Amino acid sequence: MDWTLEVVVLPVSDVDRAVAFYRDQVGFHLDHDTTNEHMHVVQLTPRGSGCSIVIGDLPSQNEMAPGSIRGLQLCVADATAAREELLSRGVEASEITSFDERDGSTFFGFADPDGNTWAVQELKARGAKPLIPVEAR
Repeated sequence: MDWTLEVVVLPVSDVDRAVAFYRDQVGFHLDHDTTNEHMHVVQLTPRGSGCSIVIGDLPSQNEMAPGSIRGLQLCVADATAAREELLSRGVEASEITSFDERDGSTFFGFADPDGNTWAVQELKARGAKPLIPVEAR
């Protein structure tokens, strides 16, 4: 039986500010933004990912302090291009660090406005063999 991780709840202090950051600056796809008298819940997905983030104001989403998530990890085929894309959209990103010559040894990071942090790992193999085939997206 497959067990797939499909949603990570991300604690933020301002839902609209977080949507603007993840959609407009980081480039995540806005899957849905639901607001009614009981809640405001938003789901966003990184391009090519089978896992999304969810932000909102439901009680279960407020159990963690905004900015308390550390080291969520994204994988890209080209760290230099990914970092340049984020910088061009106004996202502050750390310098790229390579630990050795093996694929998967190169990283950089960034944080959202609340301080939730992300590591971005270069896996060149993702360029040739994405986890989700392009035709399935």
